Amino acid sequence: MVTIAIRAAEPEAVAEVLEFWRTAAEGTSVSDDPRGVRTLIERDPGALLLAFDGERIVGSVIAGFDGWRCHLYRLAVAPDRRREGIASALLEAAHQRFESFGGRRVDAMVLERNETGRKAWAAAGYEREDHWRRWIRPLGERAA
Repeated sequence: MVTIAIRAAEPEAVAEVLEFWRTAAEGTSVSDDPRGVRTLIERDPGALLLAFDGERIVGSVIAGFDGWRCHLYRLAVAPDRRREGIASALLEAAHQRFESFGGRRVDAMVLERNETGRKAWAAAGYEREDHWRRWIRPLGERAA
């Protein structure tokens, strides 16, 4: 296992996080912009966990808890650093965060077409639930 440091994202890291996601994450989200990441960090300062090798971001996961359920998003590892245990370390940090809040179950958002991601989640002990579907509705100006 590689030695990395995992810590919560700081507001100054917004641009670096977005650049990291452009190269390491599958797909995009309506919140993948400076305002979205900044709002996440301000609203829940410990939710965006980053893995660092020195000063370089090599992994990320958003570990959000709404008081009812634990949600994981944006598990990503730099393509040149995969299969080193970085995702496992990020998930362990996320699980510890959830347990500290009294969380009891974790769900993960995974793009259907993300074969690599689906394999990684399965290897981490997560199971697909086919009887659920996600329903979405844009808010504000995007709802028009």
